Formats: sequence, structure tokens, C-alpha cells
Amino acid sequence: MAAPSIQLNVRSIKAPFNLKPVPKQYPKLTRISCAAAAATKPPTRYSITLLPGDGIGPEIVSVTKEVLNLAGSLEGVEFNFQEMPMGGAALDLTGVPLPEETLSAARKADAVLLGAIGGYKWDKNEKQLKPETGLLQLREGLKVFANLRPATVLPQLVDSSTLKKEVAEGVDLMVVRELTGGIYFGKPRGFGTNEKGEEIGFNTEVYAAHEIDRIARVAFEIARKRGGKLCSVDKANVLEASMFWRKRVTALASEYPDVELSHMYVDNAAMQLVRYPKQFDTIVTNNIFGDILSDEASMITGSIGMLPSASLGESGPGVFEPIHGSAPDIAGQDKANPLATILSAAMLLKYGLGESDAAKRIEDAVLDTLNRGFRTGDIYSAGNKLVGCKEMGEEVLKSVDSAVPAAI
Repeated sequence: MAAPSIQLNVRSIKAPFNLKPVPKQYPKLTRISCAAAAATKPPTRYSITLLPGDGIGPEIVSVTKEVLNLAGSLEGVEFNFQEMPMGGAALDLTGVPLPEETLSAARKADAVLLGAIGGYKWDKNEKQLKPETGLLQLREGLKVFANLRPATVLPQLVDSSTLKKEVAEGVDLMVVRELTGGIYFGKPRGFGTNEKGEEIGFNTEVYAAHEIDRIARVAFEIARKRGGKLCSVDKANVLEASMFWRKRVTALASEYPDVELSHMYVDNAAMQLVRYPKQFDTIVTNNIFGDILSDEASMITGSIGMLPSASLGESGPGVFEPIHGSAPDIAGQDKANPLATILSAAMLLKYGLGESDAAKRIEDAVLDTLNRGFRTGDIYSAGNKLVGCKEMGEEVLKSVDSAVPAAI
């Protein structure tokens, strides 16, 4: 008998994130109609734990909080925000990268919005005192095993891609990354000496059957709601853990006859992403390969500053964050691109809370802001207006408030 289906905590899994241009016939909405609708029923309230973190994290989270508040208010949704320390900021304040109080607040919330963590200041710390350790602890503590990373080349930014226009145009893929297993968590790990007395460091790539099955089911479900194609990426020609991965994913394929399953070695997948990325619809892969491939995919879109992500489990709150780092070199200079975090907030609304109307307001507002020519430095091109983090946020707010994006 087939194993029971994994019930991922995604309130709107039937409509996976797929940012598309707004059609010209998009019906006009007004603030009056939204206000009238909101007046007929009390607002829905959610608690959101904010983890600004380090570097540009506080800047992009501050901007995104305002966007969330406005989009929510226009759709009859209210938020109770609680800001907590994490990463290097938590290290400086409490001596640990993820204080118990922060994890507790995250567990009690309806969703978690994370900025970015890390920086040169803490690079030489021991492993348990690095900001990145706090991120791993958060994922493990919330049991968020499925990381969804969409990479969509928006028409407005196709010229920002490092690839030729004909290669990048029309790319729309989703990387489903296993998040709480594999080499980042496997044991044994550590330092020691080999038989020759030479110092060594070692990690273990290990996956249990249930870990592979649950992430594969999530990927199959997402693929059948998208283009019906799933590519499982591994290194089964060399690694036993990958051989087992391929075996388990293949065994599940019969339960999803409407999804076309293929397999690809990770080195070939890395090459194909830059050679012909449009061949991919949904990719599922392990923790370390997903980490690398999703960052590579981000550059197809023009900037890592544009890509959001959602980390989800079978129950409890999800974690929503941009995939870029803390960018300490530009922290505090109003140069950061907040759009990846703003789009992460849209994923929070859609996947974490099931508030698809508010999510669409934000997605449309981002498109409208780009249509109007506003660009931060990472996506700037001649003929557009160069703005900083704060001004980009203000322009998105204007678009959210207007409710109707400009026609493309």
C-alpha cells in the first residue's frame, strides 16, 4: 500500500509562487471597495516574528515590514510583529547565535520573516559561535525541511541577466531543496587525525528514507501544479547517499503519473542551468546541492537580490527569507535591494498564511515598481532611475496603495 501523502504546511499549495506579468485586462480595484469589504468583517490577525539579523538585514526587513502592513490593511489583515535577535546581532547581545527566547518566539508565531545573517566580524569564531550556526539551529528547531526557491526572469529585468537574452528570457523554475538533512547535519562530523597522524576535518552526507520521501512528495506536488516536469538532481554515479536518493525518488514516481520525472547529475545540472535553463520546471535536490544550484539560478534572473524563498514543514510556522547574504560591505549605506525580502513577504502571505489576495498585491506592486523604472544598483541599467533601499520600498508602497499596476 502506498505511504500516506506528506501534508506540507502550505495553505495555498494549489497555487505555487509563479510571478508573472500582470495582463492588460487586469480589472481595476479601488481602495473604496477594499475598505468596504474589510468593514463587513473583523480583520484577521497574525503574529509574525521578525529576525532582521546582520548587515543589510535590518534595512530590508524594516522596508518589508511596512509593505506587509499596508498590503495586509488593504485586505483586512493585521499583524502583530515581534522583533528578536539572531545571528551576529544575537552573538553580540547574548553570546549565542540563536537565543532560546528567539527560537521560542519563532515557534509561537504564525510565520517568521528573516533578513540576513553573518559578517566578517564573526568569521573567525568557533563553529558553534558563528551566525550561520544559528540559522541551521532555527531550521532544525522549527522542523522546516522543504525550501522553495523560485527563479523567474521578469521581462523588466531580462537585460540584467548575465546570460544572453534569448537564453534567459522566459525562465521560470522552482528549486525544491531538502533543508534539514544531508551533509550540513550528518554525523559523525568534526576534526581528528588519520592513520598517518595528519590532521583532518570530516562531514557525513547521510539521508534516511523518510527524509527523501517527504521532500520528494513536496516536489512532485509542486511540479504537478506547475509545468508537470520534475528533475531530481544527485551524484548517483559516485555517492552512495545519492544512489539511495535516486532509488527513493524513482520509487515514488508511480504515484504521480502526471509528472514527468528525470534525473541529472549535479555537475551536469550546474552546466545546464547556464546553457539552457528553460528546460527546467521544478528541481528537487539535497541540502548542499540545493544551496549551490539555487544561488546559481538566481544569477539567471539578473541579481541574487531579487530571489525570495520559503522554508516549510509539516506543521508550525514557516521561515521566509531572501536567498542573498548580509552584504556587510554595503550595510547601512542605503544601497541594498529589498525586493527579494518583499517577495519573501508575499510568499509568507501565500504559503504561510493562505492570504493570497494580499500576496498578489505585493507581487503586482513589485512588477509595477519595476515597470516604472526604479532600480537599485544591483539591477540598474541605463535609462532607469537609480534608487536606494528606502526609496525602493517607498515606491513599492505607492504601488501597493494604488492597487492597480501599470499595464505592461
